[in-house]
Amino acid sequence: MAIYNFSQVTLLITHYNRSKSLERLLNTFKSQGFTFGGIVVSDDGSKPEHLDVLKQLARQFTFNLVTTPKNKGLGNNINKGQDAVITPYTLYVQEDFEPKEGFAEHFTDALNYMEADAGLDIARFYAYFAYPYLKSYGKGFSEMIFKKWLVYGNHLKFYVYSDHPHLRRKSFFEKFGRYKEGIKGDRTEFLMAASFIKHKGRGLFYNDFTGLFYQKNSSDEPSTMNRATWRESKNPFALAARYIYLRFKLLKWTIEVKLLK
Repeated sequence: MAIYNFSQVTLLITHYNRSKSLERLLNTFKSQGFTFGGIVVSDDGSKPEHLDVLKQLARQFTFNLVTTPKNKGLGNNINKGQDAVITPYTLYVQEDFEPKEGFAEHFTDALNYMEADAGLDIARFYAYFAYPYLKSYGKGFSEMIFKKWLVYGNHLKFYVYSDHPHLRRKSFFEKFGRYKEGIKGDRTEFLMAASFIKHKGRGLFYNDFTGLFYQKNSSDEPSTMNRATWRESKNPFALAARYIYLRFKLLKWTIEVKLLK
């Protein structure tokens, strides 16, 4: 088995009540030969039965477990986890993901690109959809180009940042600020994306955006994020409502980014 030593990278995993998923993720990285400069697991106030498992896993996989006595939300969970990172780079992965075979090669490419190009702030490895405005960069990656004018009307352009698996620099907070705490996860994610845009962040996007990670939600540990079903309905009234909603969202987000301090 090949061994991939990424001593300059810390694997940061956020966790909440899904210890089986976490164990699977850690075992997959181990079976694929990954070693890191450190592993941090940031737990968001999981139930005692999951916390007990986390403590056992911490001994087995030698990771730094960062906990909190009660659930404080996504922003706090990422903030306190990132604070524990001391290496130049962070590979951020939520506990319900799992790298596919071959990820090491493309991760190496992304790391090499960020080492060579100091202007790059992030490299994204998974998404639900392709970023709409891309410029080819190399080896299966493209650079995301944010087009601020309303004539570029695809609202997905605001997702230059995502909480899905990505590589970033330790200096990320210095440039873009900390995650907002005490609000819903989707809002936390958007505000970080807005800051990324406002402060002229640059990021790479892997073109085969489902080719490097699985997102696995088992029946006993389902996703903790719920989304409105009407947004996916094919009903004509729902489609019309969705069109109006997206036009409003595009305008609203454009204004929010412009006004962001």
